[in-house]
Amino acid sequence: MTRRPGLSVRLKLTLSYAGFLAVAGALLLAVVWGFLLRYVPDNEQGLLGVSPNRYLLVRTFFPAAAVAMAFLLLFGLVGGWVLAGRMLAPLTRITAAARTAGSGSLSHRIRMEGRRDEFRELADTFDTMLEQIESHVTEQQRFAANASHELRTPLAISQTLLDVARRDPTRDREELLVRLQAVNTRAIDLTEALLLLSRSDRGTFTREDVDLSLVAEEAAETLLPLAEQRGTTLDVTGGAARTRGSAELLLRMVTNLVQNAIVHNLPAGGTVTVHTEEQGGTSVVRVENTGRPVPPELVPTLTEPFRRGTERVRTGEHAGVGLGLAIVNGIVRAHDGTLDLEPRPAGGLLVTVRLPGTP
Repeated sequence: MTRRPGLSVRLKLTLSYAGFLAVAGALLLAVVWGFLLRYVPDNEQGLLGVSPNRYLLVRTFFPAAAVAMAFLLLFGLVGGWVLAGRMLAPLTRITAAARTAGSGSLSHRIRMEGRRDEFRELADTFDTMLEQIESHVTEQQRFAANASHELRTPLAISQTLLDVARRDPTRDREELLVRLQAVNTRAIDLTEALLLLSRSDRGTFTREDVDLSLVAEEAAETLLPLAEQRGTTLDVTGGAARTRGSAELLLRMVTNLVQNAIVHNLPAGGTVTVHTEEQGGTSVVRVENTGRPVPPELVPTLTEPFRRGTERVRTGEHAGVGLGLAIVNGIVRAHDGTLDLEPRPAGGLLVTVRLPGTP
């Protein structure tokens, strides 16, 4: 946005200081005139025939007053310029940091020293904002790079299959179609997951009353065949847990948690427990499963996009796209809730989602 040039804040403050001193000096002279000189007799003998009269005092006083006014004005200009510079020095540092950030360097911080005042509070707020923006930009860049890699993989596989079929016309077309369908399905699932993650991060959805216990039962009913296929016992316990949000997104949240709990479980004889309850105005969903021990240092990374358990790439029927817990985390944040992941000593994971309850 282009603006016409104007006076700097430092010059405005300088003129304000000088003007204030000039006005204060003029008022002081007016007080002297009003309460002193006007009581001096204006005659040839003066006061008691000894003191000077008003005419002599005025001729003596006003030249000195004019010199004093000129000194006050000059002192106000010089002193105001120096004081304004010292007062605005922190603002200059903040402006320089803003220009640096505007040029694309988000790693710069002001880190203004001294006791807390308005400028230092502004500098600290600006540093916090830069830190959050840098973290968000870094996360988005990493997410974009991972998403590009993940989307490129099925396309590359499809290209390879087509090249092989072109070079070998006698190859079984049915097998080729089956493999191409599987690769295409994976690409579609990944795209839909990316769109869902973007939607949950934006928070653009209609809120309605949702009972998480009913959501948990629906998710468990949907995933019961998968649990039976893998020999996992799936239980839903607890009572009503009401909140406000998107029923579709909350269903996807619980479904992803239950599916992860089933897939990342023991090969046989595992258990998954889904529990819902209300605690002091908060609606809680807990998903607990058995499985291999989870290293504590790995837990903070599980909600990052494209993380699949302890490995970056998983194989198998339910390999997924590595966005399950990332989508859960985005949905929880969009609903103003919290997501806690805690490794169980015996193996497996305890995931707790807390969302604002409804009266």
